[in-house]
Amino acid sequence: MSQMINTTADSGLSGEMRVFYSDYLIDNAVPKLVHDQFGQKHPIPKNGGKTIQFRRYSPLAKAMTPLTEGVTPDGQKLNVSTVEATVRQYGRYIELSDMLVLTAIDNNLVQATKLLGNQAGATLDTITREVLNGGTNVQYAEGQVASRAALKGGKSSGNHYLTVDAIRKAARYLKTQNAEKIGDSYVAIIHPDVAYDLMNDPAWQNVKTYCDPKDMYEGEIGKIAGVRFVETTEAKIFKGEGLTEGTSVLTVKTASASGSTTVPVSEAITADEAAGLEGRFVLIGEEKYKIASATAGAAGAAKLTLDRAAVTAVGDKVYPGEGGAEGRAVYSTLVLGENAYGVTELQGGGLQHIVKQLGSSGTADPLDQRASCGWKAVRTAERLVEPFMIRIETCSSFDGEPN
Repeated sequence: MSQMINTTADSGLSGEMRVFYSDYLIDNAVPKLVHDQFGQKHPIPKNGGKTIQFRRYSPLAKAMTPLTEGVTPDGQKLNVSTVEATVRQYGRYIELSDMLVLTAIDNNLVQATKLLGNQAGATLDTITREVLNGGTNVQYAEGQVASRAALKGGKSSGNHYLTVDAIRKAARYLKTQNAEKIGDSYVAIIHPDVAYDLMNDPAWQNVKTYCDPKDMYEGEIGKIAGVRFVETTEAKIFKGEGLTEGTSVLTVKTASASGSTTVPVSEAITADEAAGLEGRFVLIGEEKYKIASATAGAAGAAKLTLDRAAVTAVGDKVYPGEGGAEGRAVYSTLVLGENAYGVTELQGGGLQHIVKQLGSSGTADPLDQRASCGWKAVRTAERLVEPFMIRIETCSSFDGEPN
């Protein structure tokens, strides 16, 4: 006789097991949620459609009018505005065969739950990360250059790596916007490659020297210039993929001293690669262009058509344009004040663990051969006050792949 479908919310599993598996999933998801730590947390809306409201409070004006003796002044009202966002659902599952369940030495449900928890956490963190990195306030290194494409790295001099002065300038910006600190400091989310460069400064304080372990943020590594740093390999990296399968860089074959939108290249480009290049950004010298179209051809016969004329010389390099100068990886370091953004909570339907045991599929699984374990989450993130956050973009003494 077939069993009924069981989830961690059903009575088919004991209360203790429901709590164990749900907690185990969340415990494995939470360490990945670095970008969630510092946002307003809001519950999933119940029976209220797919829209969630985050609240934004305006500061009160200075009270410069003196009180009159014996006269009660008029009260003040809170000025509250709302930011609405649409929640979306995400999820994945793993199927477990009856033979795997019956013969494996390990508890595969536990192992599957651990892997799914890691996946859920990384997925939800990336959703928040992408929203935060869409912010409008950007500081390029110490402010020496005006665009991502101008950021340099990997040279003996003139590199745009993260410095204490860049951090001070970002913190100063938040202060001028009256952004409240998160606890005692502003907080920055940083990639390990960038942290390596910054930690060489003698002003760097290791987290163990100023913070009790119970007060540490997930991933916190240290502090400098009044900013506490949380490290994650999921910090945003801007870097374009290779322009063709064989090479990340193309070479100008024919010079155009007067400027032309057509750029013949020395490398071969296939039809599929040509289609993929359309709409991509590229760098030639210090100029950034958009590829309007690409023409496939053998080595020396392929060409790019740009959105505007380019003055080129034979041998000039054509680099992917999504990152820094010469295609270098550009790293995002997010510096945050309080209430800069909001996210949905994990509890209350934000993240669910779902188990379907052998035989739960009825006639769709007539021999009771398949069980499954999965997660489902409802998620949104929204920037609430743009001036309360700033993104520092730099290169690093290490390079990185886009993520």
